[in-house]
Amino acid sequence: MDATLVSANEHQATLSKTDQKRLERLATRAGRTPQAMLRYVLRDGFAACEEDVSENLKADAEFASGQSVDHSDVMQAAREKLRDIAGRV
Repeated sequence: MDATLVSANEHQATLSKTDQKRLERLATRAGRTPQAMLRYVLRDGFAACEEDVSENLKADAEFASGQSVDHSDVMQAAREKLRDIAGRV
């Protein structure tokens, strides 16, 4: 068995039942397995991981709804603004 998986399983086994459920909910929201999510929870903590997942889900919804602005459109607008400013100097 992979040493990383063994380590993750050992850490998960030491989590309280409450934290195990929290990890499972977080993993489900993130589209990952609890073992895969545990790596980030151990590194960054639950609060940071939950915030990251929430922000990513919001961004995905924003993109899906068409509320975002394409990068190339933003860059084109910035180039035009810089040309306007350069032309005045």
